[in-house]
Amino acid sequence: MLTVSALLVPTDFSENAAKALGVAKEIARGSNAVLHIMHVVEPVVYPADWSFAQVGFADIEKELEANTKKQIDGIAEQHTAEGFKVVTKIVKGRASDEICNYAKNNDISIIAIGTHGRSGLEHFLFGSTTERVLRKAPCPVLSVRMD
Repeated sequence: MLTVSALLVPTDFSENAAKALGVAKEIARGSNAVLHIMHVVEPVVYPADWSFAQVGFADIEKELEANTKKQIDGIAEQHTAEGFKVVTKIVKGRASDEICNYAKNNDISIIAIGTHGRSGLEHFLFGSTTERVLRKAPCPVLSVRMD
């Protein structure tokens, strides 16, 4: 029998991620598990030069990081107030790799992840973080799709 002590919910702050968090909350409520809420900041590729004036990319990254921290802290506060034990983490890297590494290094019982349900050309071009997590995860993965 699977003992659920920690659930990892990667978030990109989308509706899909919120739905996955809702499902994870129901599992956590029944097992008194810790909710690990994680956001992965993927590397940004900047244009070399399009004849625009110098842009402060470091400033943009700092602002993105501050906004991400504010959003994830807000989610944590809300769920802590609801009685859940919450851990948050913001990391940089390729989302699927970072999610799987975090799960492995933090004894995660289940990863609950939202999926956008892309198909066809869009799926071919952008791939699927959820699909890569399903293939590489060190624990069970619950893929939550929007209706």
